[in-house]
Amino acid sequence: MRIIVALSGGMDSATLLGTLFRQSGTKEIHCCIFNYGSKHVEWEMEAARKLIHFYDGHDGPAVITHFFDLSTIMSRFKSALLQTGGPIPEGHYKDVNMKQTVVPGRNLIFISIMAGLAESLNIKTISLGVHSGDHFIYPDCRPEFIYSARWVLHHSAETRVKLAAPFLFLNKAKILELGYKCNPPVPYELTRTCYKDQELSCGKCGSCSERLEAFGQINRQDPIQYEA
Repeated sequence: MRIIVALSGGMDSATLLGTLFRQSGTKEIHCCIFNYGSKHVEWEMEAARKLIHFYDGHDGPAVITHFFDLSTIMSRFKSALLQTGGPIPEGHYKDVNMKQTVVPGRNLIFISIMAGLAESLNIKTISLGVHSGDHFIYPDCRPEFIYSARWVLHHSAETRVKLAAPFLFLNKAKILELGYKCNPPVPYELTRTCYKDQELSCGKCGSCSERLEAFGQINRQDPIQYEA
């Protein structure tokens, strides 16, 4: 099997990569890394590179990188998550103010690019690490969107490309449990979740809050360092 995945450097996409890496029959994993002009892009890109280097150091399928710079295009979009937007809000992930971090059309754009790449490389499946914790805030992570995107791909690629979202109904704690069962376990110490532009994760934004909550739910210590 050859598959294309979106790799952000975060916990969910890292787990997606980790589970596919040991899945029977996987021959190639093509990782799409997108620079869409986010505030945390430097740290996100570094995390993605470290993850790819980690899996390159283990016996398994080939891990191939595809980098896409969308920062100029998406700089015109309105979102607190972007370098052109306002400050990153703090609070729980499901607080209404976290909707300020929605990037309009982000996954729609990512899926389109991944599908085009899949057709070009004659790869049948693209995959995203969207999960149930995203449903409240992000409309392009909800089941309705994923189902619709599958229908569109069915027609635009004439059935040659399918969209997988294996974590669609899992929360972050369940995803962590899957990651720790992988061989090798997903190296969460290499991942980046925080939305802020700083070396150490803040522990205060909604994304950090959800991460810390998930580790607490599985009774594990988060292996990354947070600012005091």
